[in-house]
Formats: sequence, structure tokens, C-alpha cells
Amino acid sequence: MKDDGRREVKNALMNILFFPGLGSLRSGRRVAGASQLLLFLAGNALVLTWFFKVISQYYALMFGDEKPQSVAWIGECGGVLVVISWLWSCVTSLSLFGEASKPAPVPPRLSSTVNHVAPSPQARPASAALPGWQSDGQVISRTYEFADFAAAMVFVNAVAALAEQTQHHPDIDVRWNKVTLALTTHDAGGLTEKDFALAAACDACLP
Repeated sequence: MKDDGRREVKNALMNILFFPGLGSLRSGRRVAGASQLLLFLAGNALVLTWFFKVISQYYALMFGDEKPQSVAWIGECGGVLVVISWLWSCVTSLSLFGEASKPAPVPPRLSSTVNHVAPSPQARPASAALPGWQSDGQVISRTYEFADFAAAMVFVNAVAALAEQTQHHPDIDVRWNKVTLALTTHDAGGLTEKDFALAAACDACLP
């Protein structure tokens, strides 16, 4: 299991066994986590209020003639809120367990022919087979747009794994949810088949 999966399992167990809502917050589910946590704290506050009222009435009966008042509803409301927060956090935890069980995406492996550095006269026309990529004769580039910064960084990490695998590293520019890749083979003084093969592999990393 990858580190991300282990973290989600820990967050799920924290929700169920220790503190409802805290694991949800740690996993990035801010609205659900904050709501679960507030319900849990409010429920505990009501239960404590009920407890102290019962104790105070007990001592009042011992040392005075004050008539006790019914405060059971306070404890009942508190208990209901605690149970709701715990059940809600359990639902979130089931989702976290499901995410942790998903296999991590494996970046596509590139053919060993990608590592050839020699320029290829057929390399430049190959840009027609790469939708979204633009060429200025020496460099090909493409800008990808994602839902948010986190999604953009998942893609960047996948590209980084490919770059290390092939020992061919693109220029990467990240602007929140936009990632621009630029490829050229510096040793060859321009574009080669290596650039177009890596470009296609980067496209394959898209969700």
C-alpha cells in the first residue's frame, strides 16, 4: 500500500475510534470534517452540561429543599448529536477506505528507443499526431488545464517519474491549475523522436 493509502486508512480509523471529524479534516474533506467535529463537540458540551446539572441538583436535595427539575432532555440531545457525528464520520471513513484500496496509477513505460538522441528528419512532421502540442521548429510545448492545483501536481509528479525513467527532462511551468511542458533535445540541438515519444507519454498521464 502506498503512503497515500496508509494515510487515508489512519484518517479513517481516527474518525471511527478516536475523534469523529478529525480524520475527515486531515484527509482534505473540510466541510464534512468541520461539520462532524462541531456536532461531536456540541454533543459532548450538552452531555457535560446535563451531568453538572444532575450533580448540582443532587447536592441541592441533600442540603436543601429545592425541587429538582427535569434535565434529561439535555443529555439526550447531546447523545443524539454525538451519535450523528460518529455515524457521519463512519460514512466518510468508508469512502477513505475505498480510496486507500485503489491501486496507485502507474506511469506508462516508454520504449527503449525513446533514449536515442540522434536527430531524426522525420521528427518534426510527427507533431501532427500530437493534438494540443505546438512547435516552433526547435521546441514542442503544450499547456494542460486541471480542476485545481492538487490535480495539476498529480500530473506533474507523473511527468517527473517519466522524466527520470527516460533521463529526458522537459521544462515544466506550473501556474496553479495550468501546467506547461516544453520539450527539446539539447544534445541534438533540436527536436528528435525522443521528444515526441515523451510528449505522447505525458498525454497518456492525463486522467
